[in-house]
Amino acid sequence: MPTNLGILATTGIIVKIVLLILLFFSVVSWAIIFFKFLQVHRANNESERFIDFFWKTKRFDAINSQLDRFANSPLTVLFSEAYGELKKLMEKGDEQVEHNVISTDLGGIDNIARALRRATTSEITRLEKYLTFLATTGSTAPFIGLFGTVWGIMTSFKGIGETGSASLAVVAPGIAEALIATAIGLVAAIPAVMGYNHFQHKIKVLIAEMDSFSTEFLNIVQRTFAKK
Repeated sequence: MPTNLGILATTGIIVKIVLLILLFFSVVSWAIIFFKFLQVHRANNESERFIDFFWKTKRFDAINSQLDRFANSPLTVLFSEAYGELKKLMEKGDEQVEHNVISTDLGGIDNIARALRRATTSEITRLEKYLTFLATTGSTAPFIGLFGTVWGIMTSFKGIGETGSASLAVVAPGIAEALIATAIGLVAAIPAVMGYNHFQHKIKVLIAEMDSFSTEFLNIVQRTFAKK
């Protein structure tokens, strides 16, 4: 009885190519899953720590000096961009700032809000990078495997026609070879789909945290600096 490796060795060239493509998808998917797990896990942990530090410290300059402690948190990017915009507005003199007061009429708060939106968009793009490959693998790998299976079955039936025998001993090995492609396609697709859904959920949580932080930052700026 042929082993699995023996069956793979006897498959046709088309099925072998299909298996190599699926192997590529699987290896790259697992590399992305491992990378995204570390990235998202660090982002979640450091975001929680940064939020605690942010509310305990209460001084923007002190927070800004400690951002390196939370380098993997997307919230630090938002804070850095917004704080940088705030400092620019406060350094422009009487045109926009008078006695350390930002005039909302001159768009000071709006500039900070735009900086927060830009930073949020940039961080979402960074966090979602490579997830498209997982989605592509999850949706296409089963069909690629099915193509290999169909091709293998066609080859098997061609062999039956040439030998003139349709006994189980003749049909079974060819069908087994063909079904390997479908099995490998599912092996590649299932982890990719699970990883994609998991990371999408985690990133949605981070996006909600970024939106909440942006709102709180703007509220602090308005209460502290804006003209009543």
